[in-house]
Amino acid sequence: MAKGQKISSNISTPEPTLSKVLGQSSTSSLVSESVTEPDDGQDSSSSAVCSSSVSRHTNEHRPNNEHDQCRTVPILHHIIVERYEGDKCGEMFHGEGVAYFQGGHVYKGSFSHGLMHGSGEYIWSDGLKYQGDFKLNVPMGHGTYTWLDGSTYEGELHEGVRHGVGVFKCFKTSTVYRGQWYLGKRQGQGVIYYNQASTSWYKGDWVNNCREGWGKRCYPSGNVYEGQWRNNVRHGRGTMTWVQLDQQYSGQWLNGIQDGKGTHTWFCKRVPCSQYPRMNEYTGEFIQGMRHGQGQFLYASGAVYSGEWKHDKKHGQGKYTFENGRVYEGEFNKDCMAEFPAFTPGLSGITTPFPDENDSSKRSSQSSTNSPLGSDMVLNIQTLLDRVPEDHRDQELKQVEFAVLRHIGLLREIYSFYSSLGYEKSPDKIFPLTYLQFSRFLMDCKVHQHGITQAQIDNLITDQVHSPFTAILPRECISYIIIVAYHICHEDFESSNNILAACFSKLMRQNIIPNAKNVKGSLFCHPVHASVACHYSGRCWEIYQALCKANSVQPDQTLTARQFVWLLKDLCLYDSELTVSKVLEILSLDSPAIHDGIYSNLDLEMSFLEFFEALLGCAEVKGQRIQTDESQTDTSHWDDTTQNITEPSSLQTSLSEEMEQRQSPVLAFKEKDWMQKTQQFFTQTFFPAYEHSVKLKEERLELREKNRSALADADKARLTDQLEAEERQDEDGHREVPNIDVNHSPPSPMTL
Repeated sequence: MAKGQKISSNISTPEPTLSKVLGQSSTSSLVSESVTEPDDGQDSSSSAVCSSSVSRHTNEHRPNNEHDQCRTVPILHHIIVERYEGDKCGEMFHGEGVAYFQGGHVYKGSFSHGLMHGSGEYIWSDGLKYQGDFKLNVPMGHGTYTWLDGSTYEGELHEGVRHGVGVFKCFKTSTVYRGQWYLGKRQGQGVIYYNQASTSWYKGDWVNNCREGWGKRCYPSGNVYEGQWRNNVRHGRGTMTWVQLDQQYSGQWLNGIQDGKGTHTWFCKRVPCSQYPRMNEYTGEFIQGMRHGQGQFLYASGAVYSGEWKHDKKHGQGKYTFENGRVYEGEFNKDCMAEFPAFTPGLSGITTPFPDENDSSKRSSQSSTNSPLGSDMVLNIQTLLDRVPEDHRDQELKQVEFAVLRHIGLLREIYSFYSSLGYEKSPDKIFPLTYLQFSRFLMDCKVHQHGITQAQIDNLITDQVHSPFTAILPRECISYIIIVAYHICHEDFESSNNILAACFSKLMRQNIIPNAKNVKGSLFCHPVHASVACHYSGRCWEIYQALCKANSVQPDQTLTARQFVWLLKDLCLYDSELTVSKVLEILSLDSPAIHDGIYSNLDLEMSFLEFFEALLGCAEVKGQRIQTDESQTDTSHWDDTTQNITEPSSLQTSLSEEMEQRQSPVLAFKEKDWMQKTQQFFTQTFFPAYEHSVKLKEERLELREKNRSALADADKARLTDQLEAEERQDEDGHREVPNIDVNHSPPSPMTL
């Protein structure tokens, strides 16, 4: 090939088509792609923790963020060889060689039939360098671009542009992008780090160089947003956490601002045994970052407002429940009650007095003004006071309040202790007691061994079906204890003048003081157990409700021990390790009345806590079988029923690592073994078996319905045939003609 000739003489090159794609440029820019951290919204909030206002977290976007201006890579256009050194095949460049092009560009590498083909290095006259694969004169496959300022791209290419998976590093801003590309633009899955310390990054979906889809953004301040994006802004559903301000918003976003339905939470830091049982939290409608529309605000003090909002303020019809349980329902105007314009409830986040203590029409029957327990600890025991003669009720209430006051320190300590069960760490140190934890407290104190089951106790303290994960305030907790004490001990104090105080004091003396905080059962006895088991508690609660509904004749009846034993039989869970005797032993650990070794009473009701802890006990026994004999049973018929069952592998991995660091090797092994048994039992045995039984039951019901429908159709057809036969018979009877002798002449008249 002669000097000055194009690099290919007899094979048409793809440069013309390539030039259309890349802008027909034969030279490279000396400045690499500049990537700066995007200003995609203020990631801080200025609202106070205890205030009821929410600051708007707006977005101040630059029109064109520099990090989105991915520079285009140059093309090899009009490449005319001035000099060549290397292998040839005839007149064609073929093999290894060096080509010097017009304009000062240089290529060193493999040639094939006159074209750059294979591995090589191309250096533009301005200093841009490409090292990698060539195909028919075009960078194609895998390669590395290096700009003059030190920025690089390494990854896959298609026709000279970034396409596929690759890494771009901007030397100027220390920005790094690792992920998918499409025709030179970030598109698909990828992660970008905006600073050298990797404290500011985004990981998620990209479309046309923009964050779009689902992604997680971590800001330099530590604030985090995870959710949906559109055109580089938060848009759709997502959760934003302001770490330093201890706030979080989870809900809908519109162009980077909270808009739609969502929940904003203020995490209240507190010390142990603090009076604040929960965080401030608003759940409802937002417009342009402000509470606007219908919503509910839960204050840390225990007060609740539910109603209309306008521009971050209570405005319109609403209902405000004070910390002491009293209620104001009516119109609000700019955060104030319309009837009391000078009073603004709920702003301080602490105990708030009722606006007009002298208005008897607005007062509750249980006045908290003179209560020794304070306005935030008003007891809700009106159902018990109704059983006392009316003229003795005030004295009865005052005496039981004094009895509670004598133990208030211990009761607060018990509340704090049991509310923290199952939590190893908490960013806000707030643990509201749940019904599940309260049940554990009562069972630890052996209250259910006084001729009453835990399920019956649940029905005593509330007449509504409640979730075991619902929170209980301290005043509600103490009220429930008094109610339970009365139903257990009232027969011993029938003649007493202060029966409520006497019953409460006896329960405290004989049950609570000696046994509280001595945690039993397999759920809360170890923090790791609770952390693992809580992953399955929600699904178990759904199963428990379904079993109660299926097995109960009366609406308030619960699951019995007999039905639990039969459940395991129906699910085919019994084997040589998990026997009926073993199950009775598990049930009797906390409830000796079910089985004392000789006699059994399987008609006793089981609360959800007893049901769930019994399953955990079965998991530990069944897990021994699973580990020694690794599932030889054919479970192929369960495959289609286990698609929605997830395994908490990441949770267990983190817990296992923490245990290995904090415990001795023997203890860590035991807890890891328990975690594995529990996971295998629920995800591989109990849940699949239950889902399979439900599917079979639905199929049987469907088949029974089909058979019933078929029988009905057959009876209908038989009846139709019978009617048609009767109709034909009637028609045949009408067609018969009388037998008359036409030849018979009438008698002649008689003559005289």
